[in-house]
This record gives sequence, C-alpha cells and structure tokens, in this order.
Amino acid sequence: MSIPSLIFWAVFVLPLVVFLVWLIKQDKNRKMGITGLVVLAVLVVVAVVYMYLKTGGR
Repeated sequence: MSIPSLIFWAVFVLPLVVFLVWLIKQDKNRKMGITGLVVLAVLVVVAVVYMYLKTGGR
C-alpha cells in the first residue's frame, strides 16, 4: 500500500472502526452486539481484500 493509503486508513478508517466497535458494545442486547461486531469485521476484511486486489498489492 502506498503512503496516502496508509494515511487514509490511519486517519479515517481506524477511528471509525474503533468508534463502531464501542458503539456496538454499548448495545444491551448481547446477541445483536456480537452479530454487529462480526458484520463489522467481515466488512473491514472485504474492504482490505478489495483494495489489495484493485491496487495489485502496491
């Protein structure tokens, strides 16, 4: 990944993911909270794989 991509991830994506994890953990319904965390993890993995494939690993 290039430096601009890493800066984007560090400035925007990581804080967003941390905030979403915190927000999902605030849910009193534990089953839905775990489901939300799984969905969030899958979305992050899919985004990373898609970005890697589109950029050719550069």
